[in-house]
Amino acid sequence: DVTIIVIAFITLGKYLEARSKLKTGDAIEKLLNLQAKIALIIRDEKELEVPINQVMHGDIIIVKPGSKIPVDGVVIDGSSHVDEAMVTGEPMPVQKKAGDMVVAGTINTTGSFIFKATKVGSETLLSQIIAMVEDAQGSKAPIQALADKISAVFVPTVLAVAVITFGVWLLVGSRYLGFSQALSYGLVSFVGILVIACPCALGLATPTAIIVGVGKGAKEGILIKDAATLEKLHKVTTVVVDKTGTITKGKPELLSVQSESSLAENEIISILAALEARSEHPIAQAITAYAKEKALSLKPVEQFETIKGKGLKGSIDGIVYFAGNDALVEDLGISFDKKNIETGTMEGKTPIILLTKEKILGVVMIADAVKPEAKEAVARLHALGIKVVMLTGDDEKAAKYIASLVGIDDVVAHVLPQDKLKKIKELQSQGRVVAMAGDGVNDAPALAQADVGIAMGTGTDVAIESAGITLLGGDISKLVKAIKLSKITMRGIKQNLFWAFIYNIVGIPLAAGALYPVFGWLLNPVFAGFAMAMSSVSVVSNSLRIKAKKL
Repeated sequence: DVTIIVIAFITLGKYLEARSKLKTGDAIEKLLNLQAKIALIIRDEKELEVPINQVMHGDIIIVKPGSKIPVDGVVIDGSSHVDEAMVTGEPMPVQKKAGDMVVAGTINTTGSFIFKATKVGSETLLSQIIAMVEDAQGSKAPIQALADKISAVFVPTVLAVAVITFGVWLLVGSRYLGFSQALSYGLVSFVGILVIACPCALGLATPTAIIVGVGKGAKEGILIKDAATLEKLHKVTTVVVDKTGTITKGKPELLSVQSESSLAENEIISILAALEARSEHPIAQAITAYAKEKALSLKPVEQFETIKGKGLKGSIDGIVYFAGNDALVEDLGISFDKKNIETGTMEGKTPIILLTKEKILGVVMIADAVKPEAKEAVARLHALGIKVVMLTGDDEKAAKYIASLVGIDDVVAHVLPQDKLKKIKELQSQGRVVAMAGDGVNDAPALAQADVGIAMGTGTDVAIESAGITLLGGDISKLVKAIKLSKITMRGIKQNLFWAFIYNIVGIPLAAGALYPVFGWLLNPVFAGFAMAMSSVSVVSNSLRIKAKKL
């Protein structure tokens, strides 16, 4: 009967453990469920429903309201708002119109549109995410090597203890209890030790926590390359960030308009946008995008001309307008107060002056705006005791101004990619554990040198292989979440190892009969089986708690 009950308890424990382990890996299942099964495509001027694996590059695909986007592509007609929470972790749907990228697995909300397939099958972002999460969940963290080493010593030691215990019962017990009773108790102790010391929980301690941690990260738009990266991240003491694309949005925006004449702000923008529409400069794009956002009408421009290094000019309604920098104003011999422009320049802004041959009409300020979440992210990093350093190739005054806006500790300006690498090495030589967050292109050497490289993945063009961690959507606040996730996961692993060992440390002496001479207690193999099963269940359950933790 004891044998049957022991087997029953062990089987029950394995069943509970298997059920719990299935829950640890449900992140992959949920990601797989995000994939669309069919696509509505146009071939030979007919609408056809085809399985997703039959979609080819260049196929024209119709997306109706409420349906999943089957593959990655570019919108060519129509517009809608798409729920991209599975990629970015952000709950608000994003507007999509002609020319915008769409990602497989995201959900169309209200409108309908047509897009051209650019990535299919394993090329899609969702497929890359699934492959990366699977690889990371199957990888070993360095801390697991410790558990493996302990297991390598622990198992033969337990076998030796079980044999010695059996021998002691026979030798010593026979004198006081008789051979028959001593043999019976010796066998009970021998089996009890082997059952309770089974190192299942020890083997589950690390992988279950890693599986849950990596899966939780994927849901938050944090892609972790391997378990070793996740472990390293919790030790980070310094975070180095690139300015452009990490702290700032990475593209120029029109921030302010100042009228210096009787013209209203919208009139100044309308004239400027009409002139700049003929230019391909990034600053011109910022002005035209602002005019489009304001729905301003643009008048035709005649006699358009580019003035090299200074600006441009053109005629609108018979009036010749100029747009450019202060050098252009000086060339035209117009006096103006430079103070406002100099202040803007020191803050990293680029002034564009609109004027005629006689007078200045207005000034607009263009700059790479700070990401709205950057200030809070830096404050949260400080709360974790982490120092933040910003490296940039920009002007020092402009960089320090940006740093002051978000609360960054240290700024290094005028740096080239190889200088960033030197700075990382310098910080590491001071005994700091360094994480580097950058766009993964010009920051590649520094990302490779850092203890943890973090790529800011924007849009669908995500260089997943370029860094240990990729933050989808390029959101710096996810950097804080990644570090917190690492700390929570490592805490979970240490708790698991504690629980795995505590059962054995307490259970083995009990099973050996250490309390029998004093209290007459002997651990029944039934309870040993129950304790062994519960140790595995408690470890897996503790790992599942990571899911509920707020990042």
